[in-house]
Order: sequence, then structure tokens, then C-alpha cells
Amino acid sequence: MRASGQFKKGALEMCVLYLVQTEDRYGYELRESVNEYIQITEGALYPVLRRLVKDGYCLTYTKQSAEGPSRKYYQITEEGKTYLSDLIAEWDEFVSSVNRLRGEN
Repeated sequence: MRASGQFKKGALEMCVLYLVQTEDRYGYELRESVNEYIQITEGALYPVLRRLVKDGYCLTYTKQSAEGPSRKYYQITEEGKTYLSDLIAEWDEFVSSVNRLRGEN
């Protein structure tokens, strides 16, 4: 499915936090996981990751890789879990409102 760039940017932060809540992940792995559902570029992902770290919703650490150089992993913080919960509630309310507008339940 094709979605506009602005629409994807708005959902990307929530998708990234949702993925890192289940397990710590590195950037390329996150991009591949999101791309299974929503096509994004590295150029869209890394600014979101930097902002999540800057805002205290994620932490980073470096871990040696058996397949090459060290990788920077992203880990959700307690603040990030609370923020994700708020984002999901807002998203669900938004989707519900749009569906009502469209005459769906």
C-alpha cells in the first residue's frame, strides 16, 4: 500500500517504539522490520531515532557484531513506554474517528 510521506512520518515514531519495546534493535534491523509493513528510507528513520534518544524515550548502546563492525542498539526507557502507550491511545482514537467519518464501525 502506498502512503504519503507525511502520513508515514507521523506513524514512524510509534512503530519504532513499538518494535523496541519487544527487544533492543539496531537501525538497519528496525528499518527492515518497519519495511515489512510500511516502506521507509534510512533518511526517514535515523532522524526519528535521534529524536527519541534526545527526548529520553530510548537509550543507545554499542554491541560487537559477529558479522562486521559494532552496532548501535536502541532500547526503550520507562518514559518511552509511557509515551508509546499515549501514542497508541491517540492513534486508536484517531483511527476510530476517521472510521466513523467514513461510516464504518
